[in-house]
Amino acid sequence: MTHSIRIGLQVLLLWCAGLGAATQFAKFAVPFGEVGLLYPDHADGLGWLLSIISLMGAVLGATSGAITGRVGPVRLLLWGLVLGGGISLLQATLPGFALMLASRVVEGLSHLAIVVAAPTLIAQITQGKARNVAMVLWSSFFGVAFALNAWFGLPFVDRFGLPIYFALHGGQMLVIAGLVLTCRLPVVASEADETSGGFLQAHLQTYRSPFISAPALGWFFYTLTFVSLLAILPGRLPEGQGAAIAALMPLAGIVLSWLAVPLLLNVMTSIAVVNLGLGLGILTILALFLGAPLAVTSVALFAVLGLVQGGSFAAVPQLNASANAQALSYGAMAQMGNAGNLLGTPVLLAVLWRGDETGMFIAVACIYGAAILLHLWLGLRRRRYPV
Repeated sequence: MTHSIRIGLQVLLLWCAGLGAATQFAKFAVPFGEVGLLYPDHADGLGWLLSIISLMGAVLGATSGAITGRVGPVRLLLWGLVLGGGISLLQATLPGFALMLASRVVEGLSHLAIVVAAPTLIAQITQGKARNVAMVLWSSFFGVAFALNAWFGLPFVDRFGLPIYFALHGGQMLVIAGLVLTCRLPVVASEADETSGGFLQAHLQTYRSPFISAPALGWFFYTLTFVSLLAILPGRLPEGQGAAIAALMPLAGIVLSWLAVPLLLNVMTSIAVVNLGLGLGILTILALFLGAPLAVTSVALFAVLGLVQGGSFAAVPQLNASANAQALSYGAMAQMGNAGNLLGTPVLLAVLWRGDETGMFIAVACIYGAAILLHLWLGLRRRRYPV
């Protein structure tokens, strides 16, 4: 087996680990109606079964990057996969609500370990154009996992039930852990001087640096709108269009990210690709105000946001050379992404309820404009303080 083929297979394996991590969200979100039937006396708390993972990531994201630098991404990835597999097997027993909720808290730690360690490893084992392609592939893991769970998971649950569905996910996570253990991924020595200190030190080190923090801070604005618009827009469409558009929106972003981002990264920086996507998002919203159909605009908006998706993940290794700095940056992306997911839907719904649809889209355009300005300011800081 040639070196390039071996690296390609390792990247695919790490991407599959990401699919498993995203399924930790999707296995409850996609068959949510079936999950609700399990706990009819806890209808008011069912939402926590989804959001508690985001809460853990929002609190501990930056710290996970520091831990990655200390213990090494391979060990952290294996720990996350084994823990996640075990938790899914526990959930397959359909425990009581309190224990299921507690299992989701622990599962949040597993998810965080995977989504920080796996892209750090991808950045370490790839270089140049191959790295750009690999990071764009990694950036699609969340959308692809949700699509696969919707297409195949729902029919599977209908036929075999939630316990087998959860158990299958647990088994997949453990199989991936076994493959990671045998595929000879590089074990990078930790750099304790870069990640010394505790919770506060990890955050100060991460967010004081315009190199480490830039992908994550821009990612926050992206995630403020991604899940929220995916939840809100289909319901604003004429009857019969919502389901189809809801499926097309994330797929449009994945396709454009796969096709365009690797090519654009040959001629511009990753942050420039992000700003291009944000700028096109603003123009797409302007087209809506000029009379473009909401269905077409929704798909087009998510398509151009694919540039933000792919460019943001590619920015981490482009801006940060060392493995530990990359781990901190991916940890910050996990933290800011989870914070955006937590806040986005309540914020946009509040704007929608207090105003109207126009006000909501103006707010979204302002969010993208703020992200562009923030990236420009961070770029000035990087040029002023290049180390």
